[in-house]
Amino acid sequence: MQTRAVILQGPRDLSFGALKLKAPGTHDVVVEISHSAISTGTEKLFWTGDMPPFPGMGYPLVPGYEAFGEIVEAPSQSGFSVGDHVFVPGANCYTDAFGLFGGSARHVVTSADRVSKLDKDFGPEGALLALAATARHAIAGLQKTVPDLIVGHGVLGRLLARLTIAAGAPAPTVWEIDSSRQGGADGYEVIAPDRDPRRDYQSVYDASGNGAILNELVSRISKGGEIVLAGFYTQPLNFAFPPAFMKEARIRIAAEWQKEDMIATRALIENGALSLAGLITHHMAAEEAQKAYLVAFEEPTCLKMMLNWKDIA
Repeated sequence: MQTRAVILQGPRDLSFGALKLKAPGTHDVVVEISHSAISTGTEKLFWTGDMPPFPGMGYPLVPGYEAFGEIVEAPSQSGFSVGDHVFVPGANCYTDAFGLFGGSARHVVTSADRVSKLDKDFGPEGALLALAATARHAIAGLQKTVPDLIVGHGVLGRLLARLTIAAGAPAPTVWEIDSSRQGGADGYEVIAPDRDPRRDYQSVYDASGNGAILNELVSRISKGGEIVLAGFYTQPLNFAFPPAFMKEARIRIAAEWQKEDMIATRALIENGALSLAGLITHHMAAEEAQKAYLVAFEEPTCLKMMLNWKDIA
């Protein structure tokens, strides 16, 4: 069994071609992907070659961990049926390429317990479930405080703001230095950092991935305030200790989503408390992946690029 896939042969060396799939096991489903998204965070690091050593990584690889599609094969014990639509967080199913992410392909084989059933009407937005669950993971849980300041108005920053409002908390302030990304707020304010005089934030969430602003964030929290690192940082982080000492600052790292985050996020979306609308700004056919990746990584107005696989044989 073969599939068409996006293949990264090495940094900045991307092609679109055929790969052989591993045979499905007794607990695997086969999914025909309709849409997959391009991540401008971790996926970009593979594109540039800046990803630190990570278990299971290597080239060639199939990128993509945000995919939505229809199950075309499912064993009876899987709990799924042919025709079910699911979110797929990537797949390691290729005989001649690494599948650390593995979702950017027409067909994928994956364990049934990794996919999440969604209504067909989700369409392309169904591929955003992992990013929404990641935002939820940063906010939810014991001894965690919703943000009153969010840094960065990309997709993750917008989801953090929407989840904060969905939780019934006061609307957060959002910082964004790129004027082309300052629009699209719903119920909260987006401003440039130099327009914000506040220095009493209790909980600051950095969704920018820019570790160089850590000292600035320390200066903006109140005593005992928290800074949550919700992005991914390739360089060592450092900050001046005396100001952080005086503030008794707390720094927390938010990692990727867990299964309970996926379940809770899906419920929030299905009951209308969390919207995924307006987050996908660009669409391209999957065979145009080479161009699509450049737009996703280099065009500031591109919040989320979605690849369409429907017409791929």
